[in-house]
Amino acid sequence: MRILVTQFMSLDGVTQAPGGPDEDTDGGFAHGGWSMPYFDPVTMGATWDRALREADAMLFGRRTWEVSAAAWAPQAGDPFADLLNAMPKYVASRTLTEADMTWDHSTLLPADDAVGAVRELREREDGTLLVQGSASLAVQLADADLVDEYRLMIEPILLGGGKGVFPTSGAARPLELVSVEQAATGVLIATYRVAR
Repeated sequence: MRILVTQFMSLDGVTQAPGGPDEDTDGGFAHGGWSMPYFDPVTMGATWDRALREADAMLFGRRTWEVSAAAWAPQAGDPFADLLNAMPKYVASRTLTEADMTWDHSTLLPADDAVGAVRELREREDGTLLVQGSASLAVQLADADLVDEYRLMIEPILLGGGKGVFPTSGAARPLELVSVEQAATGVLIATYRVAR
């Protein structure tokens, strides 16, 4: 199974809380919702829609799963929501329990070895496993050499600090540019594959 990480990202690599002020205030992050002024529904909407339609399943960290479940589970009848609601969803969390898995088709990964469970899933299944948001999980996956592709929507703003999706462990990981597209709002949509 191929792992695709899709992210809204500031020019200085921050992916924290792109959607709203209270989405993720960890570390005193005060710029929640920074991505919204740059959202171009034509190009960025198409990028997100394409990634979702390519996906056979989604992989979430706890916070992103909770935010997504609250936003999309109640939206039955909306084509985008229906696609999300019907898709298999895997959740990495040390605090959620099976009883919390109320969003349809959600599976909790083992708390003591979520990355190992993802590795096993990746080796066992075909298709694409989509990670959107979930910065801490994306870093762990990259550190374990499990990410195959990044689809980054690089936005023209510097945030000066916050969570990102790239490891800081010191290991070099060469990438190959697959495509780049510019949105009307100045966002660059860049797709990179891990060079193998």
